[in-house]
Amino acid sequence: MAHSSALSPKSLAVAGLLLNAFVWGVCWWPFKQLEALGLHPLWATALVYAFVFVSIALSLWRSGRLLSWRAHPGLWWLLLASGLTNVGFNWAVTVGDVVRVVLLFYLMPAWSVLVAWLLLGDKPRPMALLRLALALVGLVIVLKTPETPWPVPESLADVLALASGLTFAVTNALLLKLKDTPGSSRTLAMFGGGAVMATLAALLGLATGVVSTGQAPTWTWLPLIALLGTSFLLGNLALQYGAARLAAHTTALVMLSEVLFASVSSVILGASQWESRTLWGGALILLAALLSVVGYSRHD
Repeated sequence: MAHSSALSPKSLAVAGLLLNAFVWGVCWWPFKQLEALGLHPLWATALVYAFVFVSIALSLWRSGRLLSWRAHPGLWWLLLASGLTNVGFNWAVTVGDVVRVVLLFYLMPAWSVLVAWLLLGDKPRPMALLRLALALVGLVIVLKTPETPWPVPESLADVLALASGLTFAVTNALLLKLKDTPGSSRTLAMFGGGAVMATLAALLGLATGVVSTGQAPTWTWLPLIALLGTSFLLGNLALQYGAARLAAHTTALVMLSEVLFASVSSVILGASQWESRTLWGGALILLAALLSVVGYSRHD
């Protein structure tokens, strides 16, 4: 009896979401290793997502399910938004303090209030505005340092984390808007976006001097590229499995475990430091995220 309940569809769905959160919570480590080997995170993102994109496209082509996007032009916006999300997040966790980056990224529920208002016409209720205010106060606390008179992003990683959280909110709104499109097409758009946008960003960075050419390609990149590509693909499939079988508020709650995975792994491996303002500001940001889950579950 206990054995069957442990393997229930709900348990497997939660396990799938935890796997996805774990993948995103610790993906900073392979990206940092690749950077140490001379591969910029933008080029690394382009290679990883191209690897997954080609794998999915070949699989769909062989099965005859590689559908035309002509009937679903919104998929191009999904490609753009999800691509920018991956570019920003992967670059930020590679060059910045991992805990700080993940916390700033998790302003996403706050941005979702504004994005849903603009894209979906969903006017925010008082509770949603309270969550937005809480998250923004948390943002101010995290960003405000003794050296700066105003709470402003103090590094490229801060800007990238905030921007990727915003584009992730747009991605989620677009996924809701495109829920009637084939799931395989949405997956292809998201991984294609990572490959295309990372490549374009890397080329633009190269032209402006922001991104260096780095070292010549080496075989030592391949195991880490394959690890990241396989992990992201499995994480995406696990997310789709879990999200399809659980209520949306349950999915959002479980996905917050990404903050825990990222925090513990980065502190243990020396990629982050605990600061009091990060803890206090982060607590408010996470409280806003938790309230969005509770609010959703009560149809607030």
